[in-house]
Amino acid sequence: MELKHRITKGGQEEEKEVVQTAEQKDREMDRSSKTTRRQKAKRGLKSLGIALTLPLLLTLLDISFFGSSYQYVSMEKPFWIPRLWALHLACLGSAFLMGLSAWLVWADGGFHRQPMAMILYLSQLGLSLAWDPVVFKVGATKIGLVLCMALFGVLIACARAFKSVNPIAGDLVKPCLGWAVILSLANLKLVYH
Repeated sequence: MELKHRITKGGQEEEKEVVQTAEQKDREMDRSSKTTRRQKAKRGLKSLGIALTLPLLLTLLDISFFGSSYQYVSMEKPFWIPRLWALHLACLGSAFLMGLSAWLVWADGGFHRQPMAMILYLSQLGLSLAWDPVVFKVGATKIGLVLCMALFGVLIACARAFKSVNPIAGDLVKPCLGWAVILSLANLKLVYH
């Protein structure tokens, strides 16, 4: 692209050509866009870190304070009922997947367009955190079973809401549904133990 400038000196007009190539303009634009992309990437990584760390930390605290039960450890379990350590590991995995899924929805602006998705996410987080104290500390296994059923329902609604915003986020909820079924079966075994 060529630009021409006219310079007036003592009543005479002179034309002076200033040639600025498209490559030079592209380089300038690349520098500014690279800086903008770096800033966005830093913010994205920071928000991803928070989205993953917060539910994992809450789940770890929940397991630390409420996650042991002599009744669960000592009962005869069929092969399909997980050991306590496996149950806790699955809880952490579910918290990780749900945090990642929620971040994907947030990154696509889904919580602004569909505020119900945020309510569903927070509901599933609260229900999953409530299960350990209710079942292991209080010993209310029937209430724990109700919590599991509610958790399963909220996860289904969460998967649908997330999928409408980001299909990958909706798919990440599916393993959590499997975890909720296993948790329900373990809880059912505790009810009839």
